[in-house]
Amino acid sequence: MENKSFTINSNYKNVNSACFIAKTFCEDSKVKDDTIKEIELCMAEALNNIIKHSYKGDNSNLIDISLKIDDGNKFSISLADYGFPRENLEKPKLEFDPNDIDSLPEGGMGLFIIEQLMDENSYSTEEGKNTFTLYKNVA
Repeated sequence: MENKSFTINSNYKNVNSACFIAKTFCEDSKVKDDTIKEIELCMAEALNNIIKHSYKGDNSNLIDISLKIDDGNKFSISLADYGFPRENLEKPKLEFDPNDIDSLPEGGMGLFIIEQLMDENSYSTEEGKNTFTLYKNVA
């Protein structure tokens, strides 16, 4: 099993660096380029959500990140924060009229994208620690 753990400050400018670390980890593990791009996008969306919603934009907090690929080629990203827990655990739906450009949502698409691109995800809150884990089969 391959793994890498690191911590970033909850600052939007650190999201690209964290995604680059994940990209390098995946490249070193021989993950396909298209899959790496999906993982990077989902990781960026999840980190941005933590900064915006859990930490309310406060960049003085920490986000613990753990990347793993198990022997069965299942990749996981675990993101842990200590901010406000997610209130809505409902699976997101993207509903709009494709013929009406004004009906396109201005935000809230991150969880929908994650739901579509990753194979599964889980969220838990325990003793003030929120953990969002994303899974992708990379075989």
